[in-house]
Amino acid sequence: MTKPVSICVIGSGYVGLVAAVCFAEMGHSVVCVDNDESRVKTLREGGVPIYEANLPELLKKHRGHGVEFTTELGSAVERSDAIFIAVGTPQGDTGAADLSFVEAVVSEIARAITSYKVIVEKSTVPVYTNEWIRRVMQRYGIDHALFDVVSNPEFLREGTAIVDFLHPDRIVVGAGSERAARLMESIYEPITGGSYYTRTDALLGACSSETPAKLLLTSAQSAEIIKHASNAFLALKISFINAVANLAESVDADVEDIAAGIGLDSRIGHKFLHAGLGYGGSCFPKDVAAFHWVAQQQGLNFELLQEVQRINDAQKDVFFNKVRSALWTLRGKKLAALGLAFKRDTDDIRESPALSVIKRLIEAGASVTAYDPAAMDRAKEVLPPSKQMKYADSAIEAAEDVDAVLILTDWKEFATLDLAELNRAVRFPIVIDGRNLYKPLYMAEQGFTYVSIGRPAVYNAQQGKPRRLIA
Repeated sequence: MTKPVSICVIGSGYVGLVAAVCFAEMGHSVVCVDNDESRVKTLREGGVPIYEANLPELLKKHRGHGVEFTTELGSAVERSDAIFIAVGTPQGDTGAADLSFVEAVVSEIARAITSYKVIVEKSTVPVYTNEWIRRVMQRYGIDHALFDVVSNPEFLREGTAIVDFLHPDRIVVGAGSERAARLMESIYEPITGGSYYTRTDALLGACSSETPAKLLLTSAQSAEIIKHASNAFLALKISFINAVANLAESVDADVEDIAAGIGLDSRIGHKFLHAGLGYGGSCFPKDVAAFHWVAQQQGLNFELLQEVQRINDAQKDVFFNKVRSALWTLRGKKLAALGLAFKRDTDDIRESPALSVIKRLIEAGASVTAYDPAAMDRAKEVLPPSKQMKYADSAIEAAEDVDAVLILTDWKEFATLDLAELNRAVRFPIVIDGRNLYKPLYMAEQGFTYVSIGRPAVYNAQQGKPRRLIA
């Protein structure tokens, strides 16, 4: 391995915290800065503020050794060679990313810098943010020879972020100088050179010493667009298969078969071809909107991105109408909602389709009892317990005496429920599955009326031949 690099990561949110522990895992010396004193205190004392596989173990392994946490940005900048900016870039009213947090951090860096630093955009930002960072530094009178600005976008999936970081499909570095590019190459050398994968304590994943991670060197502008374009394209695949699902259901076809047939084409692949409630989370909705805004600023009409958003928004309406069609009226109905996070293996409820559906069901007069393996505490902040909104300690408890069970998040736990126990718990054996976790005919055989996405709905086997429900 090359000489360890002193790294400062600004922001201990999802991206910053994952980056900090993974850089420490690679062998670098990391200081993670956040202005939230309570969060820093939690991290110093051994707490883990987000739900993410492998994160608790790596924090325990490197806390106080490879990575430390502080609120003092100036001293952290002073003793670091590379400064990774990993603060939030929330969506503004116009769809543009709000870069005020990035600007504030850059201003603090400018006040602290005394020697050459590489300033790295790790947050998801629109094209030309690197140039604005450069301008802010120069406005503070910082000599251009004292810094370089690099774009190094993250491609992390919540739930598998640690493995994604250490076993990436690609590492994109947008650098405008040879000096900055060399430093970034040395930071990632443990995984691009393969030495990390020879360690006995290395986390297992797709990469190895024989097939190490790949680093793509581009301009900063290209790197910034790669991030937005990647997320927009994945969102497009999700909206596309949901549009296909609605067509498939209207002609009694099965979208799962269709997706399998499409995905076998090596040019397309099977990933992100899962019909359901649509995408959510902190990335796709924000990045699609921001990418569209960037195109508009350049005088381009990227209408395709508007359609991606429209289909995604409409998918929640599709599911709501399925619930209403299956139950006739919603006022007074008691429903179990299985899942609150926007996807499995995370406690993130930002832009969660599940919460949108639940809010609308409550507005229509239904009462909901919800269960999620990880996201209930966060959900209670948005949907506090009330007469119409309750929380349970298990999926079966949530289903007690309900008129229908709604599957809203694709947790593996929900795909392996004891269906006999579930059938005994409910008032009426109706399952409305927004994630297509079960086979329709199997559910009918288990005594359920089963409604899913892009597939004909079925009645239970005791009612004779499965037949289509009115949707």
